[in-house]
Amino acid sequence: MTKAERLDSLRPEVLGCRACGLRDGATQVVFGEGHPEARIVFVGEGPGADEDKQGRPFVGRAGQLLDRMIAAMGMSRFQDVYILNVVKCRPPGNRTPTPEEWDACHPHLERQLEILDPVIVVLLGSTALKALLGPTLRITQMRGQWIERRGRWWMPTYHPAALLRNPSLKRETWDDLKRVVDKYRELVNPGHDSPYYPIPSKN
Repeated sequence: MTKAERLDSLRPEVLGCRACGLRDGATQVVFGEGHPEARIVFVGEGPGADEDKQGRPFVGRAGQLLDRMIAAMGMSRFQDVYILNVVKCRPPGNRTPTPEEWDACHPHLERQLEILDPVIVVLLGSTALKALLGPTLRITQMRGQWIERRGRWWMPTYHPAALLRNPSLKRETWDDLKRVVDKYRELVNPGHDSPYYPIPSKN
């Protein structure tokens, strides 16, 4: 089976999940989207109101900013990356998911990562960092640092919603994403170009 077929076979299980109480208050489950063969996966926190309505990840203001960030890297949502969330259902009032809710949804996320098998995982914000790499880790301390674990390279950085609240974080976040582009050129495609971070001249 192709990765796309394996994701499609997993989808009914995820969409039918009732492992925690979030599903009761959500309109629908947000599975994730992107290119099944992507070598980079972005992981966020959970669906918000727009995502809950549309059934797609990162489609509100933070999602529009994420798309611009990905474009600045010379990539696009449906051609080069896959986008997931730690929890698949919207928490009430867009509150932060609890550790119990992460744990309930974790098998789905791990299965998605197993199928996608990315080389690089970009962790967007504190919840993604804690849920996937350790509950005591802090995004302010870990952002911008590569963590090699389980055969993948993990890059924690700020969530796009944090950039909307505090635009001063954009410079640091772009520095982190340039490191991701560097690693992508090193491990996946040496010729990958970016409109705002071109391949260094050899002259």
